[in-house]
Amino acid sequence: MASSSSSYDRFPSFRGKDVRRTFLSHLLNEFQHRKIISFVDNGINSKSIHPELVRAIKASRISIVILSKNYASSSWCLNELLEIMERKDSQDQMVMTVFYDVDPSRVRNQIGDFGKGFERSCLGKTHDEKQRWKKALIDVANISGEHSKNWHSEAAMIKKICGDVSNELNSTMSKDFDEFVGIEDHIEKMNLLLSLESNEVKMIGIWGPAGIGKSTIARALYNRLSSSFQSNSML
Repeated sequence: MASSSSSYDRFPSFRGKDVRRTFLSHLLNEFQHRKIISFVDNGINSKSIHPELVRAIKASRISIVILSKNYASSSWCLNELLEIMERKDSQDQMVMTVFYDVDPSRVRNQIGDFGKGFERSCLGKTHDEKQRWKKALIDVANISGEHSKNWHSEAAMIKKICGDVSNELNSTMSKDFDEFVGIEDHIEKMNLLLSLESNEVKMIGIWGPAGIGKSTIARALYNRLSSSFQSNSML
């Protein structure tokens, strides 16, 4: 579902020791099932991880920050968060949050075990660096998201998150075609041919010479309608 201007649909920011083998693995599996392209940092060595992560954040439509107990104990996570929040402010990138076994107030105020981890990360850092991290944590904690403690089923929470990401992707991707003159007329004609209210299986062909916009019409229609179906694929 990634566009030509984005390499990834979403970028996950997380503390590996807390969620990589549990929550994150199930989340990525559900994203893969829904054909949502996620950046995965497996195999990136320590020397190249920072520039590679920055590029991945910039190339993603949505960043999802998974805040867990030890998130702030990693300076890598905190620097990722700085890049994500900067991208949010400068490029209006969508940021979604998951509070995994940590209360948003602990993130916002850097208290409890979360705060202790943050203080360890701040050792040897300048006052300015610490204040930038604090502001990023406050800002991200103020973004409404899913709280694992509010869910009896982690599987149900993951499906809700993936549904929200799918809906947001379909919404933002459909806007990619807003500047194409006449695209709405084509979509309206295609909708009439598809007769989505019918239970019949249909195959619609778009015919014409090369370069007239057949693929553009198909992509625009797919982006507009795909969220209405349980499964979908653009080949």
